[in-house]
Amino acid sequence: MPKVLISDKLSAAAVQIFKERGIETDVKTGLKPDELKSIVGGYEGLAIRSSTKVTKDILAAATRLRVVGRAGIGVDNVDVPAATARGVIVMNTPFGNSITTAEHAIAMMFALAREIPQANASTRAGKWEKSRFMGVELTNKTLGVIGCGNIGSIVAERAIGLHMRVLAYDPYLSAERANDLGVEKVELEDLLARADIITLHTPLTDATRGIIDAAAIAKTRKGVRIINCARGGLIVEDDLKAAIESGHVAGAALDVFKEEPATHNPLFGLEQVICTPHLGASTTEAQENVALQVAEQMADYLLTGAVANALNTPSVSAEDAPKLRPYTRLAHQLGSFAGQLTEHGLKAVTIAYEGQVAELHTKPLTAILLEGLLKPFVEAVNMVNAPVIAKERNIAVTETRNPESSDYHTLITLTVTTEHQTRSVSGTLFAGDKPRIVAIKGIPVEAELGRHMLYVTNHDKPGFIGRLGTTLGEAGVNVATFHLGRDQAGGNAIALIQVDQALDETLLDRVRRIPNVVQVKSLAF
Repeated sequence: MPKVLISDKLSAAAVQIFKERGIETDVKTGLKPDELKSIVGGYEGLAIRSSTKVTKDILAAATRLRVVGRAGIGVDNVDVPAATARGVIVMNTPFGNSITTAEHAIAMMFALAREIPQANASTRAGKWEKSRFMGVELTNKTLGVIGCGNIGSIVAERAIGLHMRVLAYDPYLSAERANDLGVEKVELEDLLARADIITLHTPLTDATRGIIDAAAIAKTRKGVRIINCARGGLIVEDDLKAAIESGHVAGAALDVFKEEPATHNPLFGLEQVICTPHLGASTTEAQENVALQVAEQMADYLLTGAVANALNTPSVSAEDAPKLRPYTRLAHQLGSFAGQLTEHGLKAVTIAYEGQVAELHTKPLTAILLEGLLKPFVEAVNMVNAPVIAKERNIAVTETRNPESSDYHTLITLTVTTEHQTRSVSGTLFAGDKPRIVAIKGIPVEAELGRHMLYVTNHDKPGFIGRLGTTLGEAGVNVATFHLGRDQAGGNAIALIQVDQALDETLLDRVRRIPNVVQVKSLAF
């Protein structure tokens, strides 16, 4: 029975989702790092918000952990590369708080345009400074949206409803999507030069860190207003302060800061700056939505293998998971078979999906194939980190799909290229869910893989099969199944034999001494 730890506050309804689906659940919030480290090894799942820091040390102690679920979009508090290296899936909930965060950005834009917080403070202090707070209209102003994904696109739609012109900078925004939204897709420099108000809605990456710095601000028009409800590191705060003090930037509204909690910040002393304590997702609806969503996602994965909104592995829908399940065993067997036969450095891998399997979501199967293939060479490889390890080792991975059937209704062919040779192995499903090898190096061999297998390649000569059977019999090895194949009479032949026990090196040497033997391998599955 899977066990989940909830280390940040989630709604009671989210906790109930785990329990109703039979998952043992502990709620322990406010844990110090050492306290979390001491208990996390007992759980398969860890549900968090933003408070818990899932560091490399925490992950090292989480020996049973399979999934980290973040109720929210940002995963700055999770060491995703370390999780990937350990085979832990990291999920988030990118859609549950999109509307809430977008609405906060719009609210900040209104507050900035009309100086509402400053006017409120003045009026509550007993002053009546009506002439002091001269705002600007948003109608007909140009809004520059940097990052037009889930949240940025909602902000753009709301702004268009306010009769604003909207410019969007986003390398991943297609012309068709921009047209559907009613925004003008532009380059960053164009946006900076034309926008009256700039709002940021991009993740924090090496490419976006400090995207609003002194150089960028210098390209903006005088009197520009800047809003950031995304990530604090997108703005160089000292540069923004200098621009406000010089009068070039009219004001800024910030919900996020480079360092949080932000109890001290160079921008706090400026009257033209409006600040909120990272409230973008802080509505009752959003907090409930993301909590329920992360509980459903984690439960689906732990119970069925369905993967949704994962940052470090291909997603698998609840609908696809049962369809893929028979193929996962076949994929692992094919990868493991090729991996155990590989004796030289891997250079390239090609996976060809044909027939029914080509119509499925094959990315997870490719990950599983790579896991099996790399297992003999990499100690802690799994489907999560296998694609990353292959990339790190400069192994070119190619995937092809052809829904047309050939000799089999469904077929997976794995071709491995090493420094010295190219080898392929093909497999299919019999009776719906039974994996079978159907070809090795292009030679037809129909075989079901058992726990212990003996693989022999040889020159096709009379008497070979008898000598091989005699050698095994004299060693007391019981043969369960015996599968043969050859490319032509007198050509290259393959024997794939299922035996009841592991074979020691002494016996393998005896088999190698049989005339016409080319290669001998003991395989385990």
